[in-house]
Amino acid sequence: MKLYEKLAKDIESQVRRGVLRHGDRIPSVRQSSQHHKLSITTVIHAYLLLESKGVIESRPQSGYFVRLTPADAVNGAANELVTSKPIAVSAQVDVSRLVLSTLRLIGAESAAPLGSPYPDPKLFPFDKINRYAYNIGRRKTQWGVTDELPPGNPHLIRQVARRYLENGVSVDPNEIVVTVGATEAINLCLQAVAKPGDTVAVESPTFYAMLHAIERMGMRAIEVATHPREGIDIGALSRILDTRRIAACMVMPNFQNPLGFLMPDEKKRELVKLLEHHDVPAIESDVYNELYFGDAHPTPLKAYDTKGLVLHCASFSKSLTSAYRIGWAIPGRYRDQVEKFKFLNTLTTPSIPQLAIAEYLENDGYEHHLRRVRKVYAQQANLMAATVMRFFPEGTRTSHPMGGYVLWVELPPDVDSMKLYQLALQQGITVGPGYMFSTTNSYRNFIRLNYSYTWSPEIEKALITVGKLVSACMR
Repeated sequence: MKLYEKLAKDIESQVRRGVLRHGDRIPSVRQSSQHHKLSITTVIHAYLLLESKGVIESRPQSGYFVRLTPADAVNGAANELVTSKPIAVSAQVDVSRLVLSTLRLIGAESAAPLGSPYPDPKLFPFDKINRYAYNIGRRKTQWGVTDELPPGNPHLIRQVARRYLENGVSVDPNEIVVTVGATEAINLCLQAVAKPGDTVAVESPTFYAMLHAIERMGMRAIEVATHPREGIDIGALSRILDTRRIAACMVMPNFQNPLGFLMPDEKKRELVKLLEHHDVPAIESDVYNELYFGDAHPTPLKAYDTKGLVLHCASFSKSLTSAYRIGWAIPGRYRDQVEKFKFLNTLTTPSIPQLAIAEYLENDGYEHHLRRVRKVYAQQANLMAATVMRFFPEGTRTSHPMGGYVLWVELPPDVDSMKLYQLALQQGITVGPGYMFSTTNSYRNFIRLNYSYTWSPEIEKALITVGKLVSACMR
């Protein structure tokens, strides 16, 4: 086999296995030449061969893309998730018991972590950050509470603001409040804009940390129809805002958990404009913003905020280390309230973790680390989705994540995800039951899967086993 034929066969194999999906851009001629150590002429011959077989197509000024045939389009449409339906206001929110028990079982070391909400720690530079922390502790032998008071360590705050600037967004460092992870940031922001008994609009399905915050403060949630690729239905939200009082809107525009979508920029502008019209604050969780699969960093909702109504929350837990629990809020006009509640609720954020991360950001290759993680996640997202569609029964649908590390799976209607969850645990496998992502039973036949863990025969075997259990639940 000639070199160009072998390259063409390898690329075609990736397409057939689902590593490269229809519509995905493949590496440029120059990139493939460098990566495979082949001449540009050889790569061009390989790409021409793939074009002649209908595997890829060339788009002027854009590059080469996996070709979407009419038959593929039909099959893809059959496997697409659909927009969720609006749900009535909940009388109360109570998903915390289910989530806590689920997380405890997911944390078992012997269990296959398909249901874990946490990224694979093996991809993180934990040892490097630990060395920074150790050296900081040795340099400074005396610590006082004033070193840890809100808004946080100035060195870390500068590095966070600099990171936003590098990604094309200018933020005021004086607006940043450091928190114990993004969860605390979300809770503080909600506390700053709403009170017990208020109604808060959320996406459907929504990340359970949002529901926990609402539950903790004695509020009610109203779930808004959400498109699996474009995010919250702005028309549906507008109708809700016209008919009832909403204290806040909680959203994840970038790589939402569990759907994984990236809200288009025009939709983000439209959402901010709508909320500004009604003077309703938006609490934005942007914890996955660094884990994008495309060519450009996503724009946060905060970038379109002109009235200080967007309370932006993020952390390093999903992109750098989950062990140190360092997050922050950029709360707009509510900055003073958030800082006050931070002081009243937890008083401080430990200094050494703040300084260790700040020194890593300043001195080490954060962007290099992120590029590696993004590449791994993008490949494993395709692998997991392709494996699910191959081994799960007919009627299964999956999300199409644009970033992050979770896959949302719709199972056939008669499958109960809690029953599946229990059966999987008996096989030493965890899954995230859909009940955790709503205040009702609307997602009883859905599960969330984690694809951050290194793809291995064990992970693949666990996924195939879950597919068999899904089939068993249908009998």
